[in-house]
Amino acid sequence: MLVPGENRRGRLVAAAVPVHLALSLSWAIVLAGCLPRRTSVAGGAAAGLAIAALDLGLVARRFPRVGALPLLPQLADHAMYGATVAAVLERRRRAIIQP
Repeated sequence: MLVPGENRRGRLVAAAVPVHLALSLSWAIVLAGCLPRRTSVAGGAAAGLAIAALDLGLVARRFPRVGALPLLPQLADHAMYGATVAAVLERRRRAIIQP
């Protein structure tokens, strides 16, 4: 995304890490605000798949390298991300309620 003509793996990784980190943190903030307080891990996974639809539907159109990635691993990655965020939120909320 940041270096569209680059082919060197090291530079691609160096550019991808901050972008991926920023996107992941941004989506985590969105999910923390949008997911119901009693969201299950399965609900988080569903939210991750909704993010996948948006990310892979819109982003893939603008960035051919993203569109060229295999779909199933991308869907699995998004589902696991949403499930992980939901699990972390649930654990943090329980810790706040029961000090």
